[in-house]
Amino acid sequence: MRRGKETKRDNDMTPVLSLFIRTAGRRLALGAVLSTLVVLAGMALLGTSGWFITSAALAGLAGSAVMFNVFVPSAAIRLLALGRTFGRYAERTVTHDATLGVLAGLRERLFRGWATPHAARALLRRPSRLLFRLTGDIDALESIYLRLIVPAIAACGAALLAGLVLANLDWRLGAAMFCWLLAVGWGVTLCVARLARPVALRRVRALERLRAKVIDLVAGQTDLALAGRLPAQCAQLARLDMTLAHQDAALHRLETGAGWMYAVGGHVTVAAILLAVGALAQQVALHPEQQMHQIQPRVQQQVQHVQPQAQRQAPGERAAAAGASAAVLGAPAAALALLIALAALEPFAALRRGAIEAGRSWLAMRRVAPRLRQQADTGVPAPAAAGTALLLYAATVVHPGRSSAALHATDLHIAIGERVAVVGSSGVGKSTLLALAAGELAAQAGQIWAQPATWLTQRTELFCDSLRDNLRLADPAATDVQLWAALHAAGLEQDVRGFACGLDTLLGEGGLGLSGGQSRRLALARLLLRRADFWLLDEPTEALDGATAADVLARLALHASGRTLLVATHLRREAALADRLLVMKDGHIDADLRRGTPAFDAALGALRQH
Repeated sequence: MRRGKETKRDNDMTPVLSLFIRTAGRRLALGAVLSTLVVLAGMALLGTSGWFITSAALAGLAGSAVMFNVFVPSAAIRLLALGRTFGRYAERTVTHDATLGVLAGLRERLFRGWATPHAARALLRRPSRLLFRLTGDIDALESIYLRLIVPAIAACGAALLAGLVLANLDWRLGAAMFCWLLAVGWGVTLCVARLARPVALRRVRALERLRAKVIDLVAGQTDLALAGRLPAQCAQLARLDMTLAHQDAALHRLETGAGWMYAVGGHVTVAAILLAVGALAQQVALHPEQQMHQIQPRVQQQVQHVQPQAQRQAPGERAAAAGASAAVLGAPAAALALLIALAALEPFAALRRGAIEAGRSWLAMRRVAPRLRQQADTGVPAPAAAGTALLLYAATVVHPGRSSAALHATDLHIAIGERVAVVGSSGVGKSTLLALAAGELAAQAGQIWAQPATWLTQRTELFCDSLRDNLRLADPAATDVQLWAALHAAGLEQDVRGFACGLDTLLGEGGLGLSGGQSRRLALARLLLRRADFWLLDEPTEALDGATAADVLARLALHASGRTLLVATHLRREAALADRLLVMKDGHIDADLRRGTPAFDAALGALRQH
């Protein structure tokens, strides 16, 4: 079971990490390298400064016996300080640019994913949750790189540098420091991530519920007030907000605890280094001549004897000078080791924020990964013969959450240029058949092929934007001349010219500002702008008055010449456009009738007129 869960987790991570690498792999690698170099430069700056200050102080105490070269370490300190400053700027620029580029590509992939069959309908069923995932989940994914991968690489580099520096004093000390830093740094990080994950998941779900409830309150406050449910809805919001506050407090406690553990680890590290350096210094004191022999080459680079009479000192005086030189070398090395060890744990502390958000990032990967996986081709066959507009072979559609099929093993062939009306009572599968032809639904069984089509849906979809931009949804490259021609063909030109702003008139949400008839004519103009020879019309005159409906149908008939029509309707005036009637019943085609037959006339006459 555990292996199965781990495999599932890897499958969730693979599409997201692959997208990171494909989109900005080189920039991400460069950002990680720059971040590591900045951390190493900071450690080197701190250690070199401590070594320099200690060495200069001891050289000053020695008086005129030695002359200390201050220029090389001073230049190194300035170089490290400038490199760290410019490196930090470059690292932030590169890492954030790469991350934003990946997130932009991810948003594009997700929006394209919502255009696949079933996806748009799923978005309509749960708009608040899915739209929140398009924002919150994508934002959570930035933590994978910025707060987990980059700090982890930099922390490992810091541990390696600390181990190498201390190994220069004693290999056992270097190995122990390297292992200690990895154990403490990664141990605290993994512990915090494990404890924070369930809390972070509860917080994300509480935030989703809170947003959904707020949307329900804002959108339905009138109905809630009339039903006397407004206080209950507000009470639910207060409880959700309290739950969210509790989860935030729990995460804050974990982050504070992680900081305390890193602080304790730092104090223990400093104490251990002091003891270790003290032990090494004691060994130097016990064997000064041996230590001086080992470090003499390095001494010659920093200390220069300037008094020739020192060569003529007595043996006792030379021993004292050797002890003083050993003391001069021991203190700077101790300062260097202490400050390097102190700075080495800081990069691990930067991981705590990523550990806190790891649960949220993991959940975001689980949600986003299915949309990033390449969908296998359904094996749509080519049309059986030339001149085919729509071909269905044993097509079956089952809506999510339903046990029965909306469309049962349906066979259908529509030739180019045919005008077909699908009739039947509500719920028999008319709109499902049109959605299948439009590509908005995928068949669970069977095969389908259709010409590219344009769909006049039952509900007119207008957006809070200008008239021009609402029209250009059908053809983004359309000129104003083409827009006015489409409005003229739809019978809406005079109304729009009467508006103060014309095509720049702003519409409200859902087309607020237009009447029902004007909205339908605008949808018709959009249909005419779309260059497609296959029209799908879903109850095109529903809820229109008789005069407006007759005018819309007349314009549809005029401009449908040479096109293929598939009309879903239960009205006689709309079905009269067709030369072929498909009578649907319980999710399958019960009858296929042609104009000129008594059965066609009887079925047409049985439909209601308005």
